[in-house]
Amino acid sequence: MIKLTVIIPTKNEIDHIESVIASVDFADEILVIDSFSNDGTFEKAQTLATKVLQREFDFYGVQKNYAISRAKYEWILLIDADERVTADLKTEILSILNDGKICHDAFRIKRINHFMGQRVNYSGWQNDNVIRLFKRDLCQYNDRNVHEALQVNGTIGELKHSFLHYSYRSFDLYMQKMNHYANLQAKDYDDKTGRLTPYHFIIKPFWGFFKHYIVQSGFRDGIVGLTIGYIQGYVVFIRYVKLWLLRRNRN
Repeated sequence: MIKLTVIIPTKNEIDHIESVIASVDFADEILVIDSFSNDGTFEKAQTLATKVLQREFDFYGVQKNYAISRAKYEWILLIDADERVTADLKTEILSILNDGKICHDAFRIKRINHFMGQRVNYSGWQNDNVIRLFKRDLCQYNDRNVHEALQVNGTIGELKHSFLHYSYRSFDLYMQKMNHYANLQAKDYDDKTGRLTPYHFIIKPFWGFFKHYIVQSGFRDGIVGLTIGYIQGYVVFIRYVKLWLLRRNRN
């Protein structure tokens, strides 16, 4: 069977680290790349993973590319600490690795999202998928600060089964995460955004809410869908406030 390295990026994931590693215990190597956690994640990972590296965080893509370069095996499954491999997904991955003649160089994996203790069926999250099973030497993350994408020099397939994704621990922590993303997005948008106008601060945030809550049927997810819609609009607004501040402080 083709051997597999699992990569798990972490930063203060003590609530998740044991469960995520348990869900990938079928891997031949489990590599944790930790951004100097201070909540015990690093110490716990050392007792459970094959290899644990620490590296100061700069950008998501750079961090993941570093871990990929340190992977022992050619095939890699990258999983975030708040995701889980289900029994069905495990069976499907092992079946592919057992095949001997893998017909693609990377595979997309769908995610079943849970937020505020509820499965999200709409709100724009229903078609969520990520490229996470891939050949080490044919794939690399781009250099975007946030929402980095894996660039694949080859063909991409799609698995039938899904990750479970638990992105929510508390509302305050989630909003901290969204504010962090807005900071990083401001840097990404600097070069491709012209002069900031009311369009960026009013129309675009409103569209962010309207798209997720109305167009993508977030209202069918109840209070959770309303919350997601609000957060999507808020993050767009904060992104451009951060960009405005970035440019003002630079001048």
